[in-house]
This record gives sequence, C-alpha cells and structure tokens, in this order.
Amino acid sequence: MTELSRATVLGTGTMGPGMGAVLARAGLQVTLFDVNPEALERAQGMVGMVEGVLDRLEVPKRDGGGVSYESERAAALDSTDVVAEAIPEQLKLKRQTFLEIEDEISPETIIASNTSGIPATKLAQGLQRPERVIGWHWSNPPHLIPMNEIIPGEQTSPEVTNAIQQLTRRIGYHPVTLKKEVPGFVENRVLYAIMRECLALVDEGVIDLEGLDLNVKWGIGYKLAVVPPIQLLDMAGLDIYTSVAGYLNRDLSDEKGVSKTAADLKDKGRLGIKTGGGFFDYTPERIKELQQQRAAALVAVRKALD
Repeated sequence: MTELSRATVLGTGTMGPGMGAVLARAGLQVTLFDVNPEALERAQGMVGMVEGVLDRLEVPKRDGGGVSYESERAAALDSTDVVAEAIPEQLKLKRQTFLEIEDEISPETIIASNTSGIPATKLAQGLQRPERVIGWHWSNPPHLIPMNEIIPGEQTSPEVTNAIQQLTRRIGYHPVTLKKEVPGFVENRVLYAIMRECLALVDEGVIDLEGLDLNVKWGIGYKLAVVPPIQLLDMAGLDIYTSVAGYLNRDLSDEKGVSKTAADLKDKGRLGIKTGGGFFDYTPERIKELQQQRAAALVAVRKALD
C-alpha cells in the first residue's frame, strides 16, 4: 500500500479538528466534513488554535499538508485514501454511516474509526469490504496526547493495520496495536477501573473530591507519567506487589453498576463542563482558564517526556 496522502475526517465535534490539524501537519491533504455549517465554522477556529499549540510543541511541518472544509459528503470523500470517522459514539449511527459511504469511496480506501471502545468487527458488519475497517482510537485532546490505539477487527487485513501503524508513526505518535478486541480497548479499561475506585472512595465517604484529585494527581498520576505500571511493578518489586495485592484486591471496588454520586449528578442535569457544572461549578471564564492551563501543562509535560 502506497503512502496515504489524503484523509477525510467525518465529524467536527470534540476530536475532529484536532485530528485534522495533526494529520495536515504530517503532510496530508485533509478535508473536515460536517453537515452543519456552524460546526464547520467552529472547526476552523479550533484548527487555528490547534496549529498554535503544535507550533509551541515544535512539531515538524511536512510539505503538502492542508485543511479544507466541506458540508457535502460526496465531495469530502472524493479521492480520499483514509476516512477517519469521529462521529458520536453510537454503534448504530457509525455502522449506518459506514454502509452509506461504502459506495462513495474507492475499494482501497481505509475506514478508520476513532471509537472509544466499539470493536471494529461490529462496525464492519454488513459491509462489502470489512477487511478495510479498523479501530484507530485517539486520546483527547488528540493534538496533545501522542499515542493512538490501533484495533484490528476479525477481518481487518494486515495491510490496513500496517498502513495505520505507519501513519501513526508519521504524525509522530506511538502506535499501540491490540492483539485482540475487548470492549473499551486498553486505555479506557484502565481509566475506568481507576475512575470506579475513585468514585467508590467518594461514595463511601473516605475522602472528599478535592482530596481525591490531589491524591491521584500527585500520588500516582505524576509517577505513572514517568514510570508506567509494568515498569513500576519491577521497580517496587514483585514480592511487595503480590503481598499487598494478596489482601488489597479483595477489598477494591467491584461495582458492576455506576457510582451513585455520579448518577445523581447526571439525573440533575449536571454533566460537567458542558453544562456549567458537574462535581464542580464552572463559569465561562473558568472554563477558558482551565483549557489554557491544561493545554500549557500538557505541552510542558510532553516536551519533558520526549
């Protein structure tokens, strides 16, 4: 398979603009597609912001790249080498989209889904060419987290897997390819296990919200960024791990439902930053301040870890 040169990003919500800007930086001609003209207009502003962040990261700019915007899907898909799907996380919607675009793209075009946890095998059901469908999970924010999970489906061809691995390296990211499909993949399974225990400790009144966040940020988050879990086991010693795990694992949360604290907030319409309040309250000014602070911190950490 020749080097991919044209990409179409379907969806310009949370992830699409960042993905598009990163791909364009690597020399691809990228088309961002959305049926909503207002969404496309917002996407242009977001791409400009992302490009500024990439400048601060000193990400090399390869010749030939660029971003265009299109509200007609057929035009957006014309001559594309890879479709990067970033529409809402709904199996039925994604599968229907794939069925619709199959006749609008060439037989060689790769369909790569930025799903957070839906197996590519399910997404490819009913397609004429399921071998070209693959999971390509970007972490949010996509322009700052330099790791992509690559999840081949049961029928995904080795050539498609290899092409996405190469493209991930080309954008300067680390490709992490799963050996088999599991719901949530690896990143979200680990993240949600942490979230479950954190919320259980809050629900049980062991610690307050601020204390929990400080504990995790500086107790394990800071450390894990430098010494990841398996290396940490070797550093601490497997004798220590097996001893502590031997009694602690039995006491950890094995909740199969959802935290009552989180569910109650959701039922009250407190969904987080998007509604101005979740566990904490947010004004528009505070939201902007947090976005700037977090972007600057992630830039600094990424430079340090590189």
